[in-house]
Amino acid sequence: MIFNKKRKMNSLKPFLWSYNTNEMDFYRDKRRIITNVLNLGTKKATDLIFKIYDENSLKEVVANPLPGEWNKKSLNYWQLIFNIENPKELKRNVL
Repeated sequence: MIFNKKRKMNSLKPFLWSYNTNEMDFYRDKRRIITNVLNLGTKKATDLIFKIYDENSLKEVVANPLPGEWNKKSLNYWQLIFNIENPKELKRNVL
């Protein structure tokens, strides 16, 4: 299990470049991990995120974006994928 965690985190490292991924936890840091990978990740990385987290966790992060963290196009894309409406108050949370 530890080996798999290390290997998975290494696959996500390019999208978490400003964080010490050795100290990150998939549960504790899920909002950060999901945000960065869905916002910046490759198809391979996003496929991995869909294996690590359930759909409800992913939807919750997209529905409640971290302020100033999302690229507008990325957030709009994932809102379409998860069928989440884009309320006006979310617009201030995107770059």
